[in-house]
Amino acid sequence: MRNLFQWLNAAVVCGLLAVSAPAARAEVTLSVYGGSQSAERSTLKNSNLGDVNVHWVGRSFNAPLYYGLRVTWWKDARWGYGLEYNHTKVYADDPQRYGYSHLEITDGLNIITANIWRRWQNHTRFTPYVGAGLGIAVPHIEVTPIGGPVTSEYQFGGPAAQIVAGVSYRLDERWSMFAEYKGVYSRNKGNLRGGGTYRTNIATNAINVGLTIRF
Repeated sequence: MRNLFQWLNAAVVCGLLAVSAPAARAEVTLSVYGGSQSAERSTLKNSNLGDVNVHWVGRSFNAPLYYGLRVTWWKDARWGYGLEYNHTKVYADDPQRYGYSHLEITDGLNIITANIWRRWQNHTRFTPYVGAGLGIAVPHIEVTPIGGPVTSEYQFGGPAAQIVAGVSYRLDERWSMFAEYKGVYSRNKGNLRGGGTYRTNIATNAINVGLTIRF
């Protein structure tokens, strides 16, 4: 599965280059962001241990950091589309309370989405925008039941979706900064070492700040 994740990363990079290719006539933007990310409670279904309702926390500024990378091709003044990679993560607040010595997805839920965007340009430096995307989650799960085998690997989790609303501020002809709300929902399921499966649907909320460069 690590090879699969490396392949997906390569595919995203190739996609970014492909989207950037027609930049001579279109406005292409590349954005990078970080921020504060939290997560909603969710039910973790373990075929061996049963179901528990887990309180997840984000710990955005602990390594590995929460961040994202986004490329957008604006076909006109209002509409755009592109690709995005979001390294979002979750930790169980108290793993032992749920029967685990280790319970987290912190080398990323690794959300990869294809997005569509709508912006409202005006005569000021501020541009509001909204976006939505569909894609996949490739989580790196770290699950160790108390006294049980360690599962620590990338797995294909399932489908994912996101919504975004924010505003950008133009610094000059090439650079902008932005702030936004980002909500992500992902289905995550996979196999556990020693036998058994897990399943959980995770919703995260983030306030992001970032920089955008135009090509």
